[in-house]
Amino acid sequence: MTIEHFLNTATFPLGEASPVGLPLGEPVAKVASHGVERSDGVEAGVWECSPGRWRRQITQQEFCHFIQGRCTFTPDEGAPIEIQAGDALMFPANTTGIWDVKETVRKSYVLIF
Repeated sequence: MTIEHFLNTATFPLGEASPVGLPLGEPVAKVASHGVERSDGVEAGVWECSPGRWRRQITQQEFCHFIQGRCTFTPDEGAPIEIQAGDALMFPANTTGIWDVKETVRKSYVLIF
């Protein structure tokens, strides 16, 4: 068993930033992350996104804790959720909607496949 230690997630080094998969308008948000996928179907890591709007593509269950920034998530079936540093969310599987990142956000996350 290997214990992954994401030391100081606010400054944890991430990979190269790339454009989001389904951008909606300008500016096109860019994401960077560092994650570890285990053989039991769990992935965990640190993720960051610059300002912009885009459609959520993740269909797995996700728990995330926001470390910095400010954004809104509007689920296809529901009211907008205002999110800021210190907040945490649990997305059920197949949650779809629109991200609107106002200030660069960074979060730690766990995906369950």
